[in-house]
Amino acid sequence: MMPAVQISASEASVKVTLPTFKVNLNGHVVENQYREYPLLVYRGITYFPMTWNDTRMLGLETTWSQTAGLHIKQSQVTSAYASYKSGSRNASSYSAKISASAITVNGKAINNSKEQYPLLNFRNITYFPLTWRFAYEEFGWDYKWNAVSGLSITSHNPQLQSTGLPAFAADNDVALFKGYYYFTQTTGSTNQVYRAPIQQPSAKEEIYSYSFGGPDSEWHPTNVSFMIRDNALWFTYHLGGGVMGSDQFVKVGDNGKAELLHEGYLDFRATSHGTLIVQLGAWGFEGGNLYLSSAGEKKKVGDPGLMYAVTLSGTQWSLGGGNASYMAVNGDHVYVLASRDESDANKIYEINLKTNKTKKIVDANVGWFQVIDQKLYYVKDKDKSLYSSDIDGKNEVKLSEHAVTWFESIDGNLFYTTKKSSTQYDLYKVNSNGDDTLAWGASIAGVQVVNNQLVCLLGGNNGVALLDGSGRLLLKVSEPIGRVFTSDNGLLFQKSNDSSLAIIR
Repeated sequence: MMPAVQISASEASVKVTLPTFKVNLNGHVVENQYREYPLLVYRGITYFPMTWNDTRMLGLETTWSQTAGLHIKQSQVTSAYASYKSGSRNASSYSAKISASAITVNGKAINNSKEQYPLLNFRNITYFPLTWRFAYEEFGWDYKWNAVSGLSITSHNPQLQSTGLPAFAADNDVALFKGYYYFTQTTGSTNQVYRAPIQQPSAKEEIYSYSFGGPDSEWHPTNVSFMIRDNALWFTYHLGGGVMGSDQFVKVGDNGKAELLHEGYLDFRATSHGTLIVQLGAWGFEGGNLYLSSAGEKKKVGDPGLMYAVTLSGTQWSLGGGNASYMAVNGDHVYVLASRDESDANKIYEINLKTNKTKKIVDANVGWFQVIDQKLYYVKDKDKSLYSSDIDGKNEVKLSEHAVTWFESIDGNLFYTTKKSSTQYDLYKVNSNGDDTLAWGASIAGVQVVNNQLVCLLGGNNGVALLDGSGRLLLKVSEPIGRVFTSDNGLLFQKSNDSSLAIIR
């Protein structure tokens, strides 16, 4: 809610009434009779409450201070509808006060003493008259009124919508892909994976199921994770324990049918020669753990003396995993982070899939890397900085001014984060002149790429900010968000205040 605007003793009292007609805000029916901040009527004009949620749902941002007063501006912002439901029924009329506080709308000062329909204060909230000047010219809203349907106000900013999925969907991962929601229901020791059309989420159909249980259930066999790989939807889950168990990799076809394609501790990439598989189990430390699978046949590729996707940090060896990138495919060549021994660890190698020739192309110790637009991008262990080179490892250039914890390229622009504290990061954009600029003016809790957009998690109850490939703000969602899910169309997320699932498209 917006901070209360202080009311001076000089403010005059006026009589206001509750609307006797229906009110609709962006499709939400307003229950004025039991609303803490109802719409009001004064001199035949409807007045709108400038609460935190109401303004942001309608594309406005408000700030207030004791010295500067109230500032209101049209902005790329949205929020969920809040009913502000009260336990007491409102009276038909009340006394409100004409505001004497400083007020600015889109940078223009309002002289409230000269307004035909002055701004009012009611229950410590500022109310604006829905005149043509404010509603249409300043705020950009469409509003209609007739005796049958009442008053309807519509803004043009993106809106939060409920997914309509059952409550149990929020207990696991969720995805939106090619017009369908994908979600999981756990019943006893069985998981059922469903899909449902976005236009009719109640019409779910089962596409896959599996059973689990036993003494190794502490390995969370109920957890399902969706991802988009090579323009196809996949999901993974785990069966069994840590040593004898395995990850399961399931691909969802265009017809919605799901097929289990890989089992084990592994990662894989599609190539024109078959599926490249790196084994990440304990045998990965033995070396020669890179395979090419094609037409039911499986053969080792690369140097058998190398441990692929096995890295060394200090004296601790570890297997690749998580969100870090250790392997990339570019035509007939594969690029892999690999180690031979303690004196030759964490190097980038190139493997020719036609000849099986293996060549070290980056001799520095590397944490992780990506291949982007025929170039290598990698973070070195020694300084945690971001570097780039030609695809063969030559002509290396240092790119970042700060230590890097994450990086990604969107529309030809490179972004990275640097750690500020245990829960805060700064997001930078790499510029061609060598000066890195903050892509977001304040520290963030995290960032991920969804639909070629940067989704910046602002932390706490501050919601998220969506940036395009140039770093320009597309939308700020002023809603506490717990999780952002896999989606190929819009922003699919779980609200942290009530655990419900919502989407912005």
